[in-house]
Amino acid sequence: MASHPDPLGAPTERLSIDASGQLSVQALAAPRPRQGVRALPRKSRWPARLDILQSASGLFLGLFLLAHMGFVSSILISHEVFYRVARFFEGAWLLGKPYPILVSGVVGLVTSVFVLHAWLALRKFPANFRQYLAFARHRNSFRHADTNMWWFQVWTGFALFFLATIHLYQMLTQPSLIGPFESADRVWTGGMWPLYLILLFAAELHGGIGLYRLAIKWGWFHARTAGQSRRRLRLGKSLLSTFFIVLGLVTLAAYVDLGRAHADKAGERYTPPAAVSSAKH
Repeated sequence: MASHPDPLGAPTERLSIDASGQLSVQALAAPRPRQGVRALPRKSRWPARLDILQSASGLFLGLFLLAHMGFVSSILISHEVFYRVARFFEGAWLLGKPYPILVSGVVGLVTSVFVLHAWLALRKFPANFRQYLAFARHRNSFRHADTNMWWFQVWTGFALFFLATIHLYQMLTQPSLIGPFESADRVWTGGMWPLYLILLFAAELHGGIGLYRLAIKWGWFHARTAGQSRRRLRLGKSLLSTFFIVLGLVTLAAYVDLGRAHADKAGERYTPPAAVSSAKH
């Protein structure tokens, strides 16, 4: 006959053999805590839940960022294509005419997730100067690439909190001003191109590192060894960020060029050729 002790040393179960030779487990009465020994408090699950929520919101924003770049870069195909893409998100294909309020709804959702993600990320930032010094000593002593990338994410995230908020507010309050001429006028005549240039680098680098760290954290795209996984994911991150930064620069240059050409008619809405020809007839 044997018994199994709990962490404090008191037996909680008894293992016995009956007359037929069968093993049976008999539960004992719950042991009383020893005098002077305090039971360990149960750990909260909320830090893990918030961590999962941070990962989910970061994944949503990262994928939206990639899709958003695809939408705005349609100007490189033609003015007509970008016009059609903008009207698509206004529901013209389904409702018969565009409703810009639908764009405001999408932007409102993205803004809410953006603010939530920023609040969750703040939990892991150094809360005071002493914590910052401790982190700085740790980072300098280990010189770990992933730690340095996380620190770079802190600074790009700080920049995004201000830069992206301005852009989101414009899209939220002026959803109807999305089109070839309208967007180009905002970029050039409205003087927004410097903000968009900084926002491009901050968003693409922050998002690329974030997707890389998510893949590492949750074990996506495993290779044979951990080192091989990291090397492949770093290469993928670098290629992804480089591609979208180059695409963003070319796209921004196209808006600047169109805005300069349209500066003397700033404020004029774009009308597709099909609509112009039908109006003449």
